[in-house]
Amino acid sequence: MTAEEPLFDFVVAGSGAAGMTAALTAAANGLTVLVIEKTEYFGGSTARSGGGIWVPRNSVLRQAGITDSADSAGAYLAHVAGESVPPGLRRAFLEHGPAMLDLVLARTPLRFDWVPNYADYYPEAPGGRPGGRSIEPALLDGRVLGPELARLRPPYLPAPAHITVTQANYRWMSLGTSHPRAITTTARVTGRMVISRLRHRRLLSMGQALAAGLRQGLLTARVPVWLNTPLISLLVEDGRVAGIIAAKDGEPTVIRARRGVLLATGGFERNDEMRSRYQRAPVATQWTVGSPGNTGDGILAGQDAGGVLELMDDAWWGPSIPLASGPVFCLAERSLPGSIFVNSEGERFVNEAAPYVDAVHVMYDKHTEDNPHIPCWMFTDQRYRNRYVFTGIPPRKPLPRRWFRSGVVFKADSLAGLAGQIGISADGLAKTVQKFNEFAKAGKDADFGRGDSAYDRYYGDPNCKPNPNLAPLASPPYYAIKIVPGDLGTKGGLRTDERARVLRADGSIVDGLYAAGNTSAMVMGRSYAGPGATIGPAMTFGYLAALDAADRGR
Repeated sequence: MTAEEPLFDFVVAGSGAAGMTAALTAAANGLTVLVIEKTEYFGGSTARSGGGIWVPRNSVLRQAGITDSADSAGAYLAHVAGESVPPGLRRAFLEHGPAMLDLVLARTPLRFDWVPNYADYYPEAPGGRPGGRSIEPALLDGRVLGPELARLRPPYLPAPAHITVTQANYRWMSLGTSHPRAITTTARVTGRMVISRLRHRRLLSMGQALAAGLRQGLLTARVPVWLNTPLISLLVEDGRVAGIIAAKDGEPTVIRARRGVLLATGGFERNDEMRSRYQRAPVATQWTVGSPGNTGDGILAGQDAGGVLELMDDAWWGPSIPLASGPVFCLAERSLPGSIFVNSEGERFVNEAAPYVDAVHVMYDKHTEDNPHIPCWMFTDQRYRNRYVFTGIPPRKPLPRRWFRSGVVFKADSLAGLAGQIGISADGLAKTVQKFNEFAKAGKDADFGRGDSAYDRYYGDPNCKPNPNLAPLASPPYYAIKIVPGDLGTKGGLRTDERARVLRADGSIVDGLYAAGNTSAMVMGRSYAGPGATIGPAMTFGYLAALDAADRGR
């Protein structure tokens, strides 16, 4: 070690929710901490997300009157994650998640609200909750960050100035003019915008609020965050990870860590070579909404140090619209009545309102050269456009012409004409729509069960009877929208234990090395428990890594 080498107890690579929660925890336990961040912004994919947190039995849920039990939560997570996820990993998340959240509440300006009735993704499964377990950040005034606010990573879909929409708001606003509560919610959000402008507030919501609140906690704890400082490699001495080598001011710099290094650099969704190597085709980096800096740096560094990789073929998938300006991850759009997904034969192949990971798994499983399902096509009619918000565009407002010019959206007065434009079977489409319209009138999707689950119905239209997710496609003109397998980020990474320690293939520990968030193989396995089941575990295992590092010196 030289005098010029910075020395900390705990070094964190990555400034998303996992990394900042870990740094906050380490500082609370008396450790000296450094966070490095590859890009010019802090917040990572967290700042681009909905900001939801899925952590059963936490204090926010209890205060909201949500009763839950350890047995119920355990049964549900076991059902979702499956046998591929070690029981110890699941237990660690469920046991320590509530304490993690209490620490965040105590050491940041963040406050959280239950998202009413945002169902677990499999609410009918053992232990599932139709009322949901998801919480989201309350609105946060970004002025608490001072000049640091300018370094918060922007959201992936920028909203008009001073417009702040929560997850709970979004559910109702997506209904456009079709429901009284949609109108009152829109009015309330608009009123909030006016007041914010008058008071010069910088209100933040969702992932923007979460990232900003965690960063303010680090400012209060005097934890440095070095931006524009990418990880180059790990420093391994005598078989132990003793620090990192990072590019500081463009120069390789050794940064030593007494207690350990946490890799929380996100996934590899922006790395073409890794996606081609590990994942099914077709796949594209331009279809992800993950942070631009997520090129697998931490995963590769951990692998070089001896860590073994898991789940590399999977991601937090979601049907997405591949616009030239960036993909739109579809939530409400595919659940609202009057829309269907079809393949190249013009046939439905999935419950369009299913959990988004499942919908894309089906796209890949059924995709063949003879009958492509990637891309597939979302069909809607003018009734749908007259009633509902579509990717932020209000009802009745024409879709942008550039979307049509780019070959992502098509429009025609007949289904046959539309099928001809996009090159799918007109006969197949006609039969599919006729059959679907009969299902809609009866209120029962006999093929795929759309609308049977409480999760489906969350983004449905309560005024649409008898099924909030089903309405006929019968009002020309008709629209076809290209759908591809987008994602929130990749899911695979370094295998870790219940303390977030990186493991080798033989199960031994890579001494001094931890991983959390999408740099690790996630506790959800190949599925997804509910809204916020990316961020909740990421924060919890970042917290556990910091606690283990603190215990190393005791």
